[in-house]
Amino acid sequence: MARLKRGQEEILKSRLTAIENKYPQRDYEINITLPEFTCICPMTGYPDFATIYVKYIPDKLILELKSVKLYINKFRDQGIFHEGAVNKILDDLVAACSPRWMEVVGDFNPRGNVKTVVKAEYKKRD
Repeated sequence: MARLKRGQEEILKSRLTAIENKYPQRDYEINITLPEFTCICPMTGYPDFATIYVKYIPDKLILELKSVKLYINKFRDQGIFHEGAVNKILDDLVAACSPRWMEVVGDFNPRGNVKTVVKAEYKKRD
């Protein structure tokens, strides 16, 4: 069996983590752009490419960015539809940091003359 390269090993072992928000009393927006998202079409096996945009208003925690980078790279070999990818990313990020509000947008590259943009949103209940 081939030995994993350092980056492959880091991606496999990674977990989403969050750190303390030093300004929980204030509403402010954090924007993260992930321009190299890839996954696999579960029907055809062809690769899909997208830019993922994450916007959120933190509460007590903020996402640790290296863990987000490694987490996003886990999708590269997964068979998942566009809608499933965006909703899974939203669910996982919300579970990691419990924000006041979060939006995830997947802006997928055209394939077969079809362009898809998927947006999912979370709002914390009072």
